[in-house]
Amino acid sequence: MANVVAIVGRSNVGKSTLFNRLIEAKKAIMDGSAHTTRDRNYGYAQWSNRFFTVIDTGGYMCGTDHTFEHGIREQIQLALDEANVVLFIVDCIDGLTDADKEFAHLLRKINKPVFLIANKAESVIAAMVAPSFYTLGLGRPLPIAAINGSGTGDLLDALLPYLKEAPPTEADQAPDKLPRCTILGRPNVGKSSFLNVLLNEKRSMVSPRSGTTRDAIDTEYNRYNKKFILTDTAGIRKKSKVRDAIEFYSVLRAVKAMQEADICLIMIDAQHSIEAQDISIIALAHRYKKGMVLVVNKWDLIDKKIITANDYRRDLLRKLAPLDYLPILFVSTVKKQRVYQTIEKALSVYQNKIKKIPTSELNKVLLPIIEKKHPPAVKGKHIQIKYCTQVTGHAPTFAFFCNHPTYIQPNYKSYLVHQLRSHFNFEGVPVQVVFKKK
Repeated sequence: MANVVAIVGRSNVGKSTLFNRLIEAKKAIMDGSAHTTRDRNYGYAQWSNRFFTVIDTGGYMCGTDHTFEHGIREQIQLALDEANVVLFIVDCIDGLTDADKEFAHLLRKINKPVFLIANKAESVIAAMVAPSFYTLGLGRPLPIAAINGSGTGDLLDALLPYLKEAPPTEADQAPDKLPRCTILGRPNVGKSSFLNVLLNEKRSMVSPRSGTTRDAIDTEYNRYNKKFILTDTAGIRKKSKVRDAIEFYSVLRAVKAMQEADICLIMIDAQHSIEAQDISIIALAHRYKKGMVLVVNKWDLIDKKIITANDYRRDLLRKLAPLDYLPILFVSTVKKQRVYQTIEKALSVYQNKIKKIPTSELNKVLLPIIEKKHPPAVKGKHIQIKYCTQVTGHAPTFAFFCNHPTYIQPNYKSYLVHQLRSHFNFEGVPVQVVFKKK
């Protein structure tokens, strides 16, 4: 069994701050407002030859009228079930609260080691409050200050007896070498529902209310001989419509997840077709040289007597031009239609992205085509392309060596990209063409 440590507690006690401290990265959004974190957030940490997974959770609530109370409590319970060590965070500034007492009563019932962590003990006066938490019946409180790291070394030392000492397994370390597939789109198009259907579990909270997902949620997918990292992200809206600081940072996390991805699943709502913001997201992924699949969700809500998939596809490709190299799939997360086909297509696009064409094969195919249709002469200078080769790049990149590289016109460059796509199948992948002096 892998080492898994869950961080739990009521809202705004510093769980995400400690999570970021332990994994040594600013992965979770930290904000002074309540219920910033909602889904489980996973990270990877190491201490004294112990490798372990850390789970950040939302703030515990009970008996409130908060929209997401049930969903957050469900996510906390899933984290407790998965963990073999629990860190229960309380707040030295606020002191002991009724919510702490209620949550402690729940934790005393689980048959797992629970560490009571008295956070926000930056000052001597605040640290003096820590002994008052003895009344929770969970042992000696460990005073720490997650914001500056004070006391976290002692906390990690106390964890060591409960963590296996072993080389890192695939579950204990960040699987950096696996393909990364990120789900992107506007708010409320069904990204979290898509993730939950794929994993067959409630990995992310789902709500008709936009903005439910805030952090970029990484999950390792390992089924049907397919293995990759799947990331759910917050909905990306226009800057003018971003309402608060939390949503601003959620969008930043989503864009960062896009930058780190190999393949982007761009999801749109079939009922609204493709909008300007969707095209902006696609253009941004194209600029970052990412492979893409366009996922048209909620296809079950479309009247097929009025519009067919082929008509819808033609309309999409017309609006996307010239970024019309994306494969398009019509899915329904409610009826589980073509959800797994989307992953098949995404992995196919990933193979296109990392594909290497031998130089001999490239020249054998393209040089006769170039011979039939030369680049147009510019300023009386005849342009001759002698040979081409694939070079290293974030996307398939091809260098064409010629006598006057600066005179190659954009339309001829587009012609060569089209020929590369036609003969070597780069579906879903941006193709770059550069010209160099022979």
